[in-house]
Amino acid sequence: MSRDDDTEPGPHERWALLRHSIIGPLLARPPERGELAEALAELAAKEWKHPTRRGETVTFEAPTIEGWFYAARHAQDPMRVLRPKVRKDAGTHRSLSRVLRQALRGQYRAHPSWSYRLHHENLQAWAAERSKTASEEERARLRVPSYSVVRRYMKDTGLVKQPGRRSRHRQRERRSYEEEFVHAMWHADFHEGSLKIVTPDGALVAPELFAAIDDRSRLGCHLQWYLDVSTESFVHGLSQAFSKRGLPRKLMTDNGSAMKAAETCEGLRDLGIEHALTLVASPESNAKVESFWGQVEGRLLPMLEKVEDLTLEQLNDATVAWLEMGYNRRPHEEIGTTPLDRFLNERDVGRPSRSSEGLRDAFRRKVTRTVRRSDGTISLEGRRFEVPSAYRHLGRVCVRYARWDLSRVDLYDEREGKVLCRLRPLDKAKNADGRRRVLEPLPDAHLDEGAPKPEPEMAPLLRSYIADYEALGLPPAYVPKIDSDDEGGDQ
Repeated sequence: MSRDDDTEPGPHERWALLRHSIIGPLLARPPERGELAEALAELAAKEWKHPTRRGETVTFEAPTIEGWFYAARHAQDPMRVLRPKVRKDAGTHRSLSRVLRQALRGQYRAHPSWSYRLHHENLQAWAAERSKTASEEERARLRVPSYSVVRRYMKDTGLVKQPGRRSRHRQRERRSYEEEFVHAMWHADFHEGSLKIVTPDGALVAPELFAAIDDRSRLGCHLQWYLDVSTESFVHGLSQAFSKRGLPRKLMTDNGSAMKAAETCEGLRDLGIEHALTLVASPESNAKVESFWGQVEGRLLPMLEKVEDLTLEQLNDATVAWLEMGYNRRPHEEIGTTPLDRFLNERDVGRPSRSSEGLRDAFRRKVTRTVRRSDGTISLEGRRFEVPSAYRHLGRVCVRYARWDLSRVDLYDEREGKVLCRLRPLDKAKNADGRRRVLEPLPDAHLDEGAPKPEPEMAPLLRSYIADYEALGLPPAYVPKIDSDDEGGDQ
């Protein structure tokens, strides 16, 4: 998978990916009756790389793996059901009592420029003062948690500080392979055609053919010619293949930039499709789609070589007709039947596809951006987008978008794996009318009503320092200077 930009998956998604990789062989090759227990025992005996702790391994019991298998087997979105469940008390900061929250918010209103560490130490001093005369029950509510808890609470509720070498390739043996079930794996790739077409501006160019092939049946799931080999074109062709044939369990591609782009990787993760990349300098591992190009160059394009001024639209019309009425219905020498017959009559482990809108939403990258405190905006691809006021307290936000379509940018909750709201582009002309909406309340804002009002007095921590120093019983640390006028007046 690509590590482009901010596309590294979060901890919840890493756990889902690990669980999906463990049960992936069971989903692609469902065991026969009575063989499941043996397959689960083999998986339970293996060690797996820990998804969040580098260098560590982890094992799982057979019943645990069995639960994942049954949960994801018929799920429309297996990655969602395999995510770790979020704790019900996540984000509630239950170790910080209401009294301490009110005191902390009052302290912040009085000293917004203090650091988190200084707020924590002063809160400890404030609690220690009141604990001297408090009951046992009140002392429990005045117990200040760790610094990290206080800092996390302040960040989550908007109480932020105000400004006052490459491994050598090893040769491996080569063997032919074939999946046991339809939809267990697809192959996808681009191919530069030998026949040039005329573009609307009068140029002669060699188009690129996108193809998606099912490994078991050799069925051509979708073919389409494009003028470039971009991520947008790859996602466009792949989405049409999914809409027409359904979702496979695995997709094999080479290491092209479009195949490793953030939008492609995120979309396959969301759809629960394992992304298998060919080994370095080993294109033969994707040989089925490479072999398919011979059919295109040997049968399809020769029938178009006498067409004058061939356009992209004509080429695509002819290609779709050849695929559906010719290649898919013509007996395949290796499998002994037609690809369409094998695709329809053999066991299928695929899943229904999402809607067109759902596929567009899936193939979008996830990035993290810092929210500007001044106007609550973020920057994407040189453009600024407004974050709703309800989320203005978040220092960094996760958003999903496709680089070729900035009309749909969504605020995304990585822990829950769901979209929170749509982000709109910043409209400076509209903002110039002077009208402003009332800001929505921040988390725990209702506690401000009962919080103690800031008083013009010394900070709690400094008062405790003075009291502790006086309790030492040492001589005065300095002698006050007496002015000569005062001395004369006393005499």
